[in-house]
Amino acid sequence: MPVETSDSQKLWALIKDIRFGMFTHRHANGMLHSHPLTTQNKSLDEGSSLYFFISRQSEIARQIQQDARVNVAYSSPDDDSYVSVSGDAAIIEDQAKKEALWSPMAKAWFPAGAGDATLALVEVSIGHAEYWDVTESKMVQLAKMAKAAVTGERVQNMGEHKEVRMP
Repeated sequence: MPVETSDSQKLWALIKDIRFGMFTHRHANGMLHSHPLTTQNKSLDEGSSLYFFISRQSEIARQIQQDARVNVAYSSPDDDSYVSVSGDAAIIEDQAKKEALWSPMAKAWFPAGAGDATLALVEVSIGHAEYWDVTESKMVQLAKMAKAAVTGERVQNMGEHKEVRMP
C-alpha cells in the first residue's frame, strides 16, 4: 500500500524540528538499546529514509549488521507530538550523500569532516511509522481529562493518531 504524500509530509513536519531521535537496536545480549542520534535529513526523501552519522567503531555499527531492525522515536512534549518509526538500518557507502547531509554540528564528532575515515552513514528505510499529534490547547486537554474523570468516560478526540505504512 503506497504511502499518501500527505502522510509522508505530516510525518516529516512532526520530526523535522526535533533535534534528537532515540535510535533503538537489539544489543548482542538480546536486550534493546537506545542512543540519541541527530537526524541528518533536510527533508524526507522519496525513498522514505532517515539518515544518521555514527562512528564505524560504535556499538550501533556492529549491531545493525547482526540485526537490521531498528526503531527511532521522536518526542516534542512542548508541541504534544510524538512519532515512532520502524524500519531496516544499513551502513551505506555514499560519499556524495555524506557531503550533502554534512553540517557544521557534525564536525564536533567527526573533526575531519564528511571524509572522516571513522564516519559511517546509517540509512533507515522506514517500513512503518505511527504518530500522535495533540492539537488542542493545554486548557482544552485539562477540561477533557477533568470531564472524563468525573463522568468515568474515556477521553476522546485529543488529537490525531495515525499509522503510516511506507512503501
